[in-house]
Amino acid sequence: MTLKSEPFVVNVGPQHPSTHGVFRLRLTLDGEKIIDADMVMGYLHRSMEKLAEERTYTQNIPFTDRTDYLAAMTGNLAYVMAVEKLMNIEVPERAQFLRTIMAELQRIASHSMAIGIFANDCGAWQTPVMHMFRDREKILDLFEMACGARLTLNYMRIGGVSRDIPDEWMPQAHKLLKDLPNRFAEYEDLLLSNEIIIARSRGIGVLTPEQAIAYSVSGPMLRGSGVAWDIRKADPYAAYDKLDFDIAVGTNGDAYDRFVIRLAELRQSLRILEQALDMMPTGPVHERLGTSTVQPGTQPIAPLVFRPPVGEAYARIESPRGELGYYIVSDGGPSPFRFHIRSPSFINLTPLKQMAIGSTIADAIVILGSVDIVVGEVDR
Repeated sequence: MTLKSEPFVVNVGPQHPSTHGVFRLRLTLDGEKIIDADMVMGYLHRSMEKLAEERTYTQNIPFTDRTDYLAAMTGNLAYVMAVEKLMNIEVPERAQFLRTIMAELQRIASHSMAIGIFANDCGAWQTPVMHMFRDREKILDLFEMACGARLTLNYMRIGGVSRDIPDEWMPQAHKLLKDLPNRFAEYEDLLLSNEIIIARSRGIGVLTPEQAIAYSVSGPMLRGSGVAWDIRKADPYAAYDKLDFDIAVGTNGDAYDRFVIRLAELRQSLRILEQALDMMPTGPVHERLGTSTVQPGTQPIAPLVFRPPVGEAYARIESPRGELGYYIVSDGGPSPFRFHIRSPSFINLTPLKQMAIGSTIADAIVILGSVDIVVGEVDR
């Protein structure tokens, strides 16, 4: 008589937002091996895209903070770029450099969280997370100096940025950039050869280049599979066409490679920041777009209500998680007729089932951590 195990279903989640977000995996197991996996989303659905069609173009900017709330600057940037494309607005050069600087600071802050939490998922406990939090806080200090906020930042504006940086911002930024190489070396010494991380992540959740392209993944997920695709190079925006940096790529397409890519991208972001700060031009930080109702004695920068011409526009950027795009359709009114977000977390989740099948529950946690999702932009 041959003994056979009977498949059974285990629910992983839904989890609290302080972890990966309110996301649920329904795993079918044969013993300890995963033979099927279903992703259950929608716990954070807020109907953001529909709500945006009832608000003005300017009023929609705060919505973009609350999708990927670990990278609010980049959410702001992709949206205002789409509106600027729709209205054919030229952004001043200084504003373009400020956008680039804020986006790269945001990439470092976001990747630091991703790396620390991934190490935690692998079983390396809390020490790496605390190291990453330490340096992320210094970046949030710079954000607070620039716009008065630390998480939902609302700094980008249609035509530029909300305000110029204060005089004390540049010295503080240069001080941070001077300290970061030692911090990054500390991360690498702590994690790259860590036996726990290597044992838990190498050869786990493999995604071949062909599979990565077929699933339309982007960001570190795509580059970890060996595909050298980065929108900052392929379709430059802001000031990226004036800056020199390399695209980090992996070789095996596993969870370990995706982790290593994020570590390597910290170094590349530092290169970009050093160049951008040195090349920072003078001039206005916002294109003057018309008249508005303002207090006497002040000069208007932008109207309270935009009415773009009839048409459509799509703008994309390289967010910390991959290609973040905003598609906007205008009917000539004060609100978008159609508002849609191409969020990388949602797309990057699509191969999770394939990566998880054949592994164990413990491996599935590591694989999910290597994807680095923010459920706020999965559900929207």
